[in-house]
Amino acid sequence: MSNATSSPDLPQSVHMIGIGGAGMSGVARILLSRGVRVSGSDVKESRAVVGLRAMGAAIEIGHAAENLTASGSLPDAVVVSFAAIPDTNPELAEAKKQGIEVLKRSDVLGMLLDGYRGVLIAGTHGKTSTTSLAVAALQSAGLDPSFAVGGLMSRAGINAHHGTGDVFVAEADESDASLLTYAPQVAVVTNVEEDHLDFFGTPEKYYQVFDDFADRIIPGGTLVVCLEDDRAAQLGIRALARGVRVVGYGGEEWADKYPEIPVAAVLHGWTSTGGGAQVSAKVLGEDVVFQLQQPGRHMALNALAALVAGRCVGADLDRMASGLSEFTGVRRRFDYHGVVENGQFAGARVFDDYAHHPTEVRAVLNAARDLVKDAGKGRVVAVFQPHLYSRTENFSAEFAEALSTADLVVALDIFGAREEPRPGVDGTLISDSVTVPVVYEPHFADVPERVREIAGPDDVILTIGAGTVTMLADEILEVLQ
Repeated sequence: MSNATSSPDLPQSVHMIGIGGAGMSGVARILLSRGVRVSGSDVKESRAVVGLRAMGAAIEIGHAAENLTASGSLPDAVVVSFAAIPDTNPELAEAKKQGIEVLKRSDVLGMLLDGYRGVLIAGTHGKTSTTSLAVAALQSAGLDPSFAVGGLMSRAGINAHHGTGDVFVAEADESDASLLTYAPQVAVVTNVEEDHLDFFGTPEKYYQVFDDFADRIIPGGTLVVCLEDDRAAQLGIRALARGVRVVGYGGEEWADKYPEIPVAAVLHGWTSTGGGAQVSAKVLGEDVVFQLQQPGRHMALNALAALVAGRCVGADLDRMASGLSEFTGVRRRFDYHGVVENGQFAGARVFDDYAHHPTEVRAVLNAARDLVKDAGKGRVVAVFQPHLYSRTENFSAEFAEALSTADLVVALDIFGAREEPRPGVDGTLISDSVTVPVVYEPHFADVPERVREIAGPDDVILTIGAGTVTMLADEILEVLQ
């Protein structure tokens, strides 16, 4: 088909509350590229806000009812990400008063996907990395996909693009069941592990949303599941029984674990190369070898998922592999901030990562351990900020166990985000159970100094979490310099 430029349901003008957010700014960028009039508001200036203004968006800082007319007239629709925007927001209240349609970000993304071959990446962990890898692979193969990613791709510095091809790659967010908005041709599920119980209430309801997502795949489409994750594989088996085409990927030792699921990709070899890895695999019968610039075996599995998804929409394997080798990563996913050049802490490297679930924390620290092993010196220092009171309360023991794979830990207090504090729930729920040397520092401004007190030369230091901890990576590097 020729490149779709609009959905019949797409509003011609929108106002986006929280327009600078990772997901919202990406949707705004595509809307602007498709000729939609976009206005919006956010609590602060940001790189995303500046970029959207340059594309023509009218954006106000702060929330006020009059912001709805920032572009000169009332919009056709107001767009929110319901997880972040309270009902008391004056712009949302004014929209309801004026009878303006209120849409979720996922509703608009679903409209943008209309008419495209959708490749949707879902899973408890790894969505942003896998989506970005798929984009890099398909771009290298010449397909020029449209895409919406939940993070900034490091080289391009953008999180969304209106492409000329007929493929649209996007993350499918399960946190509020918004992934059920989409009808993909290819759906990838990297893993399924209980999370977001503040929304779902029980693990079973959370697991069920992935089954419901599999049922959204269009006739003739494909579900791609990781065979190394039991719940993802079992999801695949249930989908097969309902008539969905399912393929799997994973390491050699997992390829035969679920014989019902045809194996689309097998990881034959993964070798850490001091900051990246060399990967060898077989994808749909073709052998392929490529480099990754990101550490960790989990990234090799994400790359296999991207390759399988790309082959499902007809992309050339070797050209995709070339794109993976050139992919420099996503900001806030093992994001390198710098190295201390000389002095007491010479050789110490600082990274930042968005990991905010115990499994993610463990994967990031294992990747850091690979860097230390490759260097033959140094230690792994984790600077961790828990995200959400509910998640901390539910998973405090698991967080402590994951953090204990580091050599040293600095634990911060909780970043509550959209939640109110809970009595008795703070960062000590985690730090008190960590089994390696740990410092609990509830005062955010004092964290760089705590790191300076325990760090040493050649250490790999990671700021970890989904909140404000990301602001500390450069400060820590400066203190150590």
